[in-house]
Amino acid sequence: MDAYEITAEDIEPVANESVHRLITGLITGLPFIGLGVAVWQTWQRALSWSDLIVFAVVYVCTGLGVTVGFHRMLTHRSFKTSPFLRGLLAALGSAAIEGPVISWVADHRKHHAFSDRDGDPHSPHVGHAPGIRGALTGLFHAHVGWLFIHTERASRERYAPDLLADPVIERINRTFLVWVVVGLAFPFGLGVAIGHTIMSGLTGLLWGGLVRMLVVHHVTYSINSLCHTFGRRPFATGDESRNLAWLSLFTFGEAWHNNHHAFPTSAIHGLRRWQVDPSAYVILALERVGLIWDVVKVSPERQAARAAA
Repeated sequence: MDAYEITAEDIEPVANESVHRLITGLITGLPFIGLGVAVWQTWQRALSWSDLIVFAVVYVCTGLGVTVGFHRMLTHRSFKTSPFLRGLLAALGSAAIEGPVISWVADHRKHHAFSDRDGDPHSPHVGHAPGIRGALTGLFHAHVGWLFIHTERASRERYAPDLLADPVIERINRTFLVWVVVGLAFPFGLGVAIGHTIMSGLTGLLWGGLVRMLVVHHVTYSINSLCHTFGRRPFATGDESRNLAWLSLFTFGEAWHNNHHAFPTSAIHGLRRWQVDPSAYVILALERVGLIWDVVKVSPERQAARAAA
């Protein structure tokens, strides 16, 4: 979206900010408790291969739900697909427990409209004092602090009217808590299926539920914080978006963030052969078998022109 001046219509009103902060605190804090239990479990040599399998399966499914579904498909409309696959990707993203899909999309579209200036919900550079202390404060705000502040959260009517009018996505949004439960029940069931015991299910829930939440959340948040502070800027985008190569695999290609801000609608963020972009590989594979179409790609000529400019 093109940048413009912020108005009151850009902000989503909140009925009970204290309740929202409490829920956000629980969702943010509980995975750290899970991590502590997981460390103790590993120390006691109780970690099994089934736990790692459950973690990997659920991490990949929910992570791609966020990157392919929430971000590239719904936020930037980088490709088209059937109502069934659109709903499935939105459900997988919802199971990541980063908030209801329409609010997530609205916030991200607002981020692009006001990237690294007043109105950006999670810029590490706006409204913070100069110096190291200000930089650290900005990083914390961009990473997780902004989740507890509702003065810059995007209006869904302004930034996501297409999704409010989409019956498939609106239904997924309305049933968000169902997908939260599914995202926790599935690793428990998978753990039982692999290990054949209730204890395997509980440790599967620990690793595929709480630990997975912790990792998925913080690699996502790192795009907002680290990828607007550290890394390379091959394209002049008018903001501080940067490519951070070491983070690309963990984020399924989202860490090629300067590339993304240069070409927001591109389904492919890793624009060079060596730029690892698992989300793009999934999109291209689905395109090859005919499950998605109208995939937005940026030609080498357009990339070269933008880099030269």
